[in-house]
Amino acid sequence: MTYYDNILEIETTLIGTELRIGIVMSRFNIEVAEGLLGACIAELTKQGVQEPNILLATVPGALEIPLALQKMALSDQFDALIALGAVIRGDTYHFEIVANESARGLITVQLDTDIPVANGILTTDNDDQALARMTQKGIEAARAAIEMANLLAKFDEIT
Repeated sequence: MTYYDNILEIETTLIGTELRIGIVMSRFNIEVAEGLLGACIAELTKQGVQEPNILLATVPGALEIPLALQKMALSDQFDALIALGAVIRGDTYHFEIVANESARGLITVQLDTDIPVANGILTTDNDDQALARMTQKGIEAARAAIEMANLLAKFDEIT
């Protein structure tokens, strides 16, 4: 979709053919995490990403995701990365710490490495909300990873 006739616009696609995608999934709240993963993998393959070009690593919780993503990003083997997990509010302040710091970690990885990181970490008030949102969030994370990988490739072509 173009917005202006008189300026150069970069259009991205959801074509995942030839892309290499790394996924880091938290095992905490595993039922939700596996729902996110299933939807994410289904969408990646629907958009043309080949299964042999997808690598999955699991970690204990959301706070461990950024370090694994950073290691993947520094390997120069991936066009985009995806973080999957669920942080569900409890009775303590711990929810805010985990939600905020995991998100900060994802941003840091992508800004430090120039590898896009799609945030598929759900933050919800309860299990029911997480279960209701896991499929859509998994799909959105897959699409964001593909779109951003293609966008950055276009930047490389014009610079």
